[in-house]
Amino acid sequence: MTVTADLAISLDGYIAGTGVTIDNPAGDGAEPLFEWIHNLASWRERQGMTGGEENRDSELMREWFDATGAVVMGRTMYDTGEEFWGDNPPFRTPVFVLTHRPRPTLVKEGGTTFTFVTDGIHDALDRAKAVAGRRNVDIAGGASTVRQYLAQGLIDELHLHVVPALLGDGLRLFEGPGLGRRDLEPLAMVATPSATHLKYRFVK
Repeated sequence: MTVTADLAISLDGYIAGTGVTIDNPAGDGAEPLFEWIHNLASWRERQGMTGGEENRDSELMREWFDATGAVVMGRTMYDTGEEFWGDNPPFRTPVFVLTHRPRPTLVKEGGTTFTFVTDGIHDALDRAKAVAGRRNVDIAGGASTVRQYLAQGLIDELHLHVVPALLGDGLRLFEGPGLGRRDLEPLAMVATPSATHLKYRFVK
């Protein structure tokens, strides 16, 4: 089992724009980070839609879906995504939401469940591993959640989709206390017109 973090990121290191709110989940100016994803056939399939582009980007997205057996995310990511994901979210796996506000487990269509975990990042990861089987656990975000797992050395692989855009401002991934020096081993690089897809393994 591998613990991954899979994120779209701008060339200058942002994973969201400025002014992130529930009504503006990506923030201002962050459209280039996500527009290419929403047109992919594999993404549309997961949203219960048809059509879309069948290309290398779509294949990589499908590979991520197929390889992921459970997801961990922060409460802000859940709150900003809840309405957009609707009744049939794209995860199709158990999702564990880090929170200080308890809430009953939500069972959605397509196999997605949202379980709200109040006992911290280690408990959420343990619970995700217990249900993922041989598939991966993905630390989906947002930035604060990924940083917490990075700081504790709990992420095995980092998958970055580097979009050819400079946002200039917004929410940075690699910023804040506790991250420190980390060495990574390159595993794969795929370049498409939409993004450069990078896969690294953390050297333990």
